[in-house]
Parts: sequence; C-alpha cells; structure tokens
Amino acid sequence: MASRWIAFIALLWEFQFCVCREVTLPAGPLYRVAGFSLSLPCTVSGYEGPRTQDFEWYLYRDDAGGRQIGVVSTRDAGFPYAPFQGRVEVGEVRVERDSGDKARLIIQRLHSDDQGRYECYTPSTDTRFLGNYSSSVVVKVIPDTLLITHSRILSGQPVIEGTELQLTCAASVQSDQHTHVSVTFGVRTSRGAESQGHNLREIIAVDRELRVTPGRSGSYGKRYGDGEIAVEKRRGDGGRDQYVLKMSALAPEDSGSYFCEAAQWIRDPDGKWERIAQRTMELGNLTVQPLADTLSIRSIPEGDVSLRPGAPLHLRCQVSGVGSWKRSALLVQWMRRGPAGGGELEVVRVDPDGVVVWGDDLSRAGGGSMEKEGDGSFSLHLFSVHPSDAGLYRCAVSVNAGRKTPAPDSPATITQRSDWVTVSLKTEEVRVSASIDLPRRPLLKRGSTVTLLCNVSVDSSGASRVEVQWLQTPSLSEDRGVLLLATLSYDGLTRIYSNGSELSVDRVSAGCFRMRIFSAAEEDQGHYQCRAQVWAQDPRGGWYSTGAEAQSVSVHLYLYARVTDLLLLPLVIGVSSALFVGILIIATVTCCFMSRLARQRSRIRK
Repeated sequence: MASRWIAFIALLWEFQFCVCREVTLPAGPLYRVAGFSLSLPCTVSGYEGPRTQDFEWYLYRDDAGGRQIGVVSTRDAGFPYAPFQGRVEVGEVRVERDSGDKARLIIQRLHSDDQGRYECYTPSTDTRFLGNYSSSVVVKVIPDTLLITHSRILSGQPVIEGTELQLTCAASVQSDQHTHVSVTFGVRTSRGAESQGHNLREIIAVDRELRVTPGRSGSYGKRYGDGEIAVEKRRGDGGRDQYVLKMSALAPEDSGSYFCEAAQWIRDPDGKWERIAQRTMELGNLTVQPLADTLSIRSIPEGDVSLRPGAPLHLRCQVSGVGSWKRSALLVQWMRRGPAGGGELEVVRVDPDGVVVWGDDLSRAGGGSMEKEGDGSFSLHLFSVHPSDAGLYRCAVSVNAGRKTPAPDSPATITQRSDWVTVSLKTEEVRVSASIDLPRRPLLKRGSTVTLLCNVSVDSSGASRVEVQWLQTPSLSEDRGVLLLATLSYDGLTRIYSNGSELSVDRVSAGCFRMRIFSAAEEDQGHYQCRAQVWAQDPRGGWYSTGAEAQSVSVHLYLYARVTDLLLLPLVIGVSSALFVGILIIATVTCCFMSRLARQRSRIRK
C-alpha cells in the first residue's frame, strides 16, 4: 500500500514539474460570417522531437451527433472526409504554417454547415505520453447581413482642379451579435506606363470605434488637418448609416478610381477585434484637370484703345476655366507699363474677400472703380483718363483652387496674365518756354533780399495753367547736385523745401512768377533755374498734366560783401595791435619799477 502511495506522489510530482505537451486554440465561441474566411491559429508547446510538428483538424457538427469529421492534415493528403475533400483539393480549405509549431486552419469561404466545434490535434513525437495533444473551440457561423450602397457614381467626366467632391456611402448590419462597422474611402491610381497594376490609397476612414483617421499615403494627413478632407456620419433613409466623403479642393493627383469599403467587426472572447465581413463598392472614375490646362485670362477690349483726355476708360478681365467659383479664391490685379517701357506697376487689385486696393496711382482711389460684374468678370473703370494713364494694361489672376479664404502666406495654385492692351490718348499740341531773370540793381550783397523772376509762355488751344519749380545748384557744395527749393502748383498751392534760407514764391502776372530769398547768405550763392509744367483742363472740369514742360537756362547768383564786413577786419587788427602795445608798455614800466624798488631796499639795509 505504501509503495502505491509513493508511486502516485511521484507521478503527481512529474506532472507538476515536467515539461508537458500543450495545444492551444483561441478562446471561444468565435462568431464568423457565412461567405467570408475563417482563420484558426493552433500552437503546440512543451513537445519532444522535431521542431516541425504535424497538425490535424476535426469538426464536430452540431447536427452530427458528436461524430468526428476530418477536415485537413499536414501529414496525410487523404485525411479530409468527403464534405471537405473537394474544398481541400482546390485550396479553399488549407493549412498555413506560421512556424514549425504554429499553424492555422484557413477556410476561405465559410458555409453555414461549417458551424460546430473544431479540434486541433498534434500527433505525438514524445517519448512519453504527457500533457494534452488537442484543443477545441466552438465556431458559430452567422448570416451575412452587411449591406453597402451609394447615392451616386462618378460620371467619369473630367473636373477642374479645385472642384469640390462629395461622395456618399451607406453601410448597415443586422446581426444578433454585438458587431461594429468601419467605412473607408479610397482611390486606385495608375502606376504609370512603365509599370503594371495600380496603387491603392486610403483617403480617410471611420474605424470600428468611430474614430476618423486620414490615409497615411500622400498628403491626406495634412489636408485633413487643414480641413480640406473630411468624412461625416449621419442617419439616412431606412435607418442606414450614411458616410459622406468631402474633398473641398481636388488636386490633379486625386485622379483615379474611387471606392468605398465597409467592414464588420466583432470582439472575440480574448479581447481582440476581428474583421469578419467586408464589402467594397466602386464609386466610379475621376479625372482632375490641372488649372494650368484650363485657366484662361482675357482682357476686353483687345488690341489698342485710343481716347481723348477726360474720357472714361473701361477694361474688363474675363477669367474662365477656374472650376467652382464659390470654392476658389481669386486675386485679380490690373497692371500698367508706361509707353516708354520700364517695370510693371500695380494700378488696382481686388482680393479674395472683395476688398479693392489701389496701387501706384493713389489718386485713382477717387477717380475710378474696380468691380466684379459676375463669375469670372472683373472690370476696371477710370472715370477720366489723363496722359499719365497712357501705356500698356493687362490683368493678372492668382488662383487658390478650392480655398475660399486662403492663409496670408498660402502660395497661389497658379498665376496667369492676359495679353497687353495699349491705351493711347489723343492730346492737342502744347508749346511752353521758360526764362529766368536775376535783377542785379542795386548791387546784390549778403543780407539783402534777392528776387528771381521766371517768365513762362504757353501756346495752347484750350484752358491751361502752369506749375513752376525753382531749382538751385549751390556753389559751395557742388556734390549736393540740384536742389528743389520751392514749387508753385497749378492750383496756387505753395510748397517750400528751402535750403535753410527764408523763401517766398508767388505769381506776379499771367506769365511771370517770382521767388524771393530774404537775408541772403553765402550758402545761397550758385546757379538758379526755373522749370515750367503745363496743366490742361479736360471736358469734365478736371486738371491734368499734359507732360509739356520747359526749363530755363541758369543764372548765377553772387553776393558781395557789405561795407561793415569790409571795415571789420582792419578794426579787429587795429584793436588787437593797440592792446598788444599797451600790454607791452605796462609790462616794461612795471618791470623797471620793481627793479628800482629792489635796489632802494638793499641800500637801506646797509
């Protein structure tokens, strides 16, 4: 009796501390959908013998009364029973190895009668029969109720870059089990002429836990962060959940074949999520044309425009090929180049918010307008043109495709310009001459008032006025060049720029203009000129510069010294000499007196 107890205790000790064969399968029950795949991983550990173990699967159907049905084996090709033999031969039912001691049963397409308890058995390679050699799990096959529909299919017609895209996909599941649904929008793009096949890219998805995730490829992550790509979930007709893909600004790289993929998920007893059903709905092909291929800018009228001063100028910028006007931000500018050439100057612009900003010619802020007449039509209207408005005009359009309010530093998708329009003015000939006079009587001295006269002669058929400018080339500082001292404008306004002296300018008579320099100083010396510019009146009553001007020859101003200035130097020299002689005499007398006093003191002491 004692020996039996010893043997029993030894056996328990061996089971507790020895390494025993163990076969494991996922915890059950497992719910899978008819028509979709089943993957059952089976792992064996604690075995002896070769590292590559064999696996055999059996099925115990619920309606088979516990009878064992051979499914597939890794060591015996004739192992499958009749219900599975044909499916094994075509590869629908097979074994896939993950390693030597881990393999999985794959049933590519589940049938409803595949439901039951699956057993994974590992034939022994051990020297002793210890542990378990099989494990089983219950698999429930549930009906396929995953439905996916769409609201519309892409027509295949090309769209312009920046166009908005909206696609709707509805997905639903009717199941007694607690399952979740995920929806993914994607696109297949061609790899190019040199390679075969397609690239599949996920655009955006709503996962099984209702989290929105942008695709990892391309720029989808950034575009999602910028709000250009989004997906919405909403309740549709019939209780189905609808998923709406919104892409606010299509780019050429968005071309391809679009699809919607819905998947059904279930959480297995081990806590892991498993995809048990999946369907894909094709949504059609999309071709996005680059704006560079479609954008067209045209100035109306084209060619040459000839006007008289004071007439209105109307130019229209016609923009086409932008795509969605409501989704694209346009910056429209009218540029001008002078008849003599040079760089372009901005006349006016209208920004994406419709704000009009006048450029180089600020006076036009009250004499013109910039308006949007309709989608793609922007007009420039100058109420009264002047000769300074002549030149070459064209409009420049910068487009931010699909971005109604782009960031200030956001670069434009594309900028294009129209052809030049030549604007010329028919003006009447105006002749003008100017001369300057410097009266030299009495003699001009420093500190006196200097008067300069500018005589102007104008030959014009219409009303005219003259604007006079006074110029100086100083004698003492020639490196300073020509200085503008003062201006008497055509409307009588005086502008004194001065050179440090006190000046005044006025009109003495119809053709005579005067500048006076009060208390003239040495720095006022130099060469003086006057420049006359003619202004004419247009039919609307406004004044404009005709461009006709004349500049006089120069006169030289020299200021003589005053009498007091001439006497000042001898006076200073005389006073200085007298002071020196006086001081010398006083010093000499004082020295002699002190010497004599010293001799008298020495005699008294003796």
